[in-house]
Amino acid sequence: MNDTAPLPAPAPTEPKTLVEAAYHRLRRDIIEGVHAPGEKLRVEHLKDQYEVGAGTLREALLLLVTDALVTGQGQRGFRVAPISLADFEDITRTRVLLETEALRQSIALGDESWEAALVAAFHRLSRAEQKLADHDVSTTEEWELRNRAFHEALIAACPSRWIRHFQHILYQQSERYRRISLFRQPIQRDIHAEHQAIFDTTLARDATRATAILSEHILRTLDAVKRMPPDFFSGKAGR
Repeated sequence: MNDTAPLPAPAPTEPKTLVEAAYHRLRRDIIEGVHAPGEKLRVEHLKDQYEVGAGTLREALLLLVTDALVTGQGQRGFRVAPISLADFEDITRTRVLLETEALRQSIALGDESWEAALVAAFHRLSRAEQKLADHDVSTTEEWELRNRAFHEALIAACPSRWIRHFQHILYQQSERYRRISLFRQPIQRDIHAEHQAIFDTTLARDATRATAILSEHILRTLDAVKRMPPDFFSGKAGR
């Protein structure tokens, strides 16, 4: 296992400041398409919607610029970052390169503590997947958090903090496309079976099969987005 701390990344924990709270709420709304791609984010309007001051909101928006979910336009304010098929394909294929390499290194270097953490993450994810059929908003949010935790647990033994850091950024970007597309057109696939196969081959230390299955798992979302109607990338993809 590596002893180098990962680079800072937003975590699904209770926010400690008003800036963090505004950041998490805005991030969620952008990822879910409440604020459409390309939409102008007017501080004077949003500060009332999110019940924070203008300064607090600007700080939250600057954090989202760092996440590449918002673009800054100098004196002209902020906009939700646009989306495009070419962008998502680039995100997805780069994520496959990094995440499969990180998994390969985790399988080679992971110890019993890594295995135990992975088993726990998969168990929690499986419990959440059993509830998905209810189509409850809180259930979906729980699954999203546990899905991210599972993917992070898979690569936690990778010694490169930079690979893990950039994988986190790419996961956030792909989550945005996936969640907006799910609101428009649910993906017909057995997600649990895919996760089970990744989990089983990883615990078996079969790096060749595990990375191949993980790659296919990630690319299936790209295939689904490619089948979205033309207006998906036009800024009308919100809920």
